[in-house]
Amino acid sequence: MFQGKVNKMLYGGDYNPEQWPREIWDEDMRLFELAGIDIVSINVFSWAYNQPDEQTYRFDRLDEMMDLLQKNNIWVSLGTSTAAHPAWMAKKYPDVLAVDMDGKKRKFGRRHNSCPNSPTFRKYSVLMARKLAERYKDHPALLMWHVNNEYGLRCYCERCEQQFRLWLKEKYGTLDALNSAWYTAFWGHTFYEWDEIVAPNNLSEHYKLYGVDVTNFSSISLDYARFMSDSVLECYTLERDAIKEVAPDSVVTTNFQSNGTYKPLDYFKWAKEMDVVALDSYPTSDMAMSYTAMRYDLMRGLKQGQPFLLMESTPSALNWKPQNPLKRPGITKLWSYQAVARGADSVMYFQLRRSFGAFEKFHGAMIDHVGHEHTRVFRECAELGHELQHLDDRIVGARVEAKVAILFDWENWWAIEYSSGPTIDLKYLNIVQKYYDALYGQHVQVDFVSVDDDFNRYDIVIAPVLYMVKQGLANKLEQYTAQGGTFVTTFFSGIVNETDLVTLNGYPGELKKLLGIWVEEIDSLMPNQTNSITMTQQLGKLSGTYTSDLLCDLIHSEGAEVIAEYGSEFYKGMAAVTRNKFGQGEAWYVGTNTEDAFIQQLLEHLCEKKEIKAILASVPEQVEVSKRYKGNQSFLFILNHRDEEVTVPLNNIKYTNLLTNETIEQQVLVDGKTVCILEYHEERTD
Repeated sequence: MFQGKVNKMLYGGDYNPEQWPREIWDEDMRLFELAGIDIVSINVFSWAYNQPDEQTYRFDRLDEMMDLLQKNNIWVSLGTSTAAHPAWMAKKYPDVLAVDMDGKKRKFGRRHNSCPNSPTFRKYSVLMARKLAERYKDHPALLMWHVNNEYGLRCYCERCEQQFRLWLKEKYGTLDALNSAWYTAFWGHTFYEWDEIVAPNNLSEHYKLYGVDVTNFSSISLDYARFMSDSVLECYTLERDAIKEVAPDSVVTTNFQSNGTYKPLDYFKWAKEMDVVALDSYPTSDMAMSYTAMRYDLMRGLKQGQPFLLMESTPSALNWKPQNPLKRPGITKLWSYQAVARGADSVMYFQLRRSFGAFEKFHGAMIDHVGHEHTRVFRECAELGHELQHLDDRIVGARVEAKVAILFDWENWWAIEYSSGPTIDLKYLNIVQKYYDALYGQHVQVDFVSVDDDFNRYDIVIAPVLYMVKQGLANKLEQYTAQGGTFVTTFFSGIVNETDLVTLNGYPGELKKLLGIWVEEIDSLMPNQTNSITMTQQLGKLSGTYTSDLLCDLIHSEGAEVIAEYGSEFYKGMAAVTRNKFGQGEAWYVGTNTEDAFIQQLLEHLCEKKEIKAILASVPEQVEVSKRYKGNQSFLFILNHRDEEVTVPLNNIKYTNLLTNETIEQQVLVDGKTVCILEYHEERTD
């Protein structure tokens, strides 16, 4: 990735020297050395200083900092400083200000405050990126570029509305095609001129219903979500291209937010434009560890298994939650290694020195307000820094091998939750998480894939709530299954096409042939209402009766074998779960939201049939295992999330504990809230 410049896992984080007097900088260099810091992100929010007016650019402070970091052997992830436009720009060029969902134009303030289609923002952000590239392209401290910061904004201004119309013209070509795709005969919405189309916001198609944001025309809102993701992405690519025109070999990225499942931006599409995926991850003690693990696996999947960068995390407390408890001793290291175990090639913090004013003054940092190294947090950060130095480059670049994939699709997510039925309680991420958790709990590694990826690398492909079936996907799934793959999908799948129009002639639409079923109706259960499903046969541990809730598809078999039937309601005895043999493979349909035990036992049964084994057997509860490999060397991570020590049985292999250099066989003792990293030789043929 970095052309031989880096020989270890990167360790560092966000550094904001512009917030501090010059005499602090030298002290920070001393503290960075003590902690093993070797990379910092700088210049992320410095646009106002770098460009105090339209004509003036000044980089004196940045020059000094770049040289100081180089002198202290610290790499730089150089921000383009465009994450918040200057006040003078908002005053002189109001087109730079975004308009919110209610149609209100924002004033200067906060961040993420720029309209992505503003000519002013695009002009000056690209100029800034180019000037920085021209100035620092050959600087010995420069390792990579960090464009903007945590992109994420939907704007509804007149400029965006105009650009939306142009985007639609390019996509549909004619108004007849658009009217057909959007089903505008409904409620008299037929458009006869392009400028009749307006942005779908709270002044047009959106409103609150029972406290939930809904839209009258999901097709319009879905296209606007696509358009906005594309618009913001274009802001990134414009700055990226300005850098690469000057320095073609530059490594350029930006940092994804919300632990990786940020709804407004299609990260699969974004990842194609990035040299490396970078993530900001802020797990909290009230989150299940599988929640964070799933998002790391998703980040790794965005570029077909390539390692990603953990660009931000916190070594201590957050500041934006209602309550912000301290990270308990050992947690910073444990959670950092969880990212590494699942594909990260860096550990980086926000922030390295704690701000002493404004919104983030109580956000955790390696260097606290006291300003010295004699704190628990600093000692823990330094301990991790020294361990990463000890690991050198052994794990860097290592991959994760999985035989099970989960199909994840941002546009499907948008479409499901824009739907005005059958229930507001259906949340895409919740169902995906349930199926992921079943595999996580069995210590089976999982890749996340997009509709464009190669499914044939996997023995099992799971597509929870595949509501939207994009063009060509049904044929792709049929070919995968016919060649011996196992395909699993769920209730509320195969319903619509890419413009959110229902596929007629019965659910699950284009998937009917593959699944061998017809869904006649979909019953939406009230909160706290349940049904049950009863197995028609025993399959491994699958037997007896299980509860279900949320949605129940009323299924007729058209060749599929009925595996489970409903236990109550007027559809008692109808099929609830089916299996259809298709070519050399089989396709499963789980027609209701079952209890966790059913999903766990189903996936265990399918993995056994495909001879997919857990990384380790007999792993204690609340202990997480993951594995990366490089060549014929494998790296086994054992993360103990419990408070007390545990004994973990190992496979009959000789291991080296990379953190202690001990040779280990048979079993390993792992202290509470700690990690063990074991290296061993494993012959590979790929």
